[in-house]
Amino acid sequence: SSGINAEYGGFDSILMGCWWSIVTVTTVGYGDLYPKSTAGRLIGSVAVVLGIVILALPMTVIVSKFNESYGAEKRKAEKKTLAKIRARAGLLENDDLGEDGKV
Repeated sequence: SSGINAEYGGFDSILMGCWWSIVTVTTVGYGDLYPKSTAGRLIGSVAVVLGIVILALPMTVIVSKFNESYGAEKRKAEKKTLAKIRARAGLLENDDLGEDGKV
């Protein structure tokens, strides 16, 4: 069975409709099920666009926060390395010392 009832142009069951919506929203789109009516195609198009937006928006936030964290850790490591170099060269400044008095 193709999952689509040719008699009325809809899906055979709610589960088949759910399968179609999940495949559409995740943009996999196997092509095994698809709407035939104009209203169904319109709803499908909206589902595709919303699926892309829903998946893409959180990624921008995640990547932005990752870059912030990575940059902060990188700056901290560079500052520590610079303090060690200064200490070896005898150029240690008081603000380069940690709370415990170590570099």
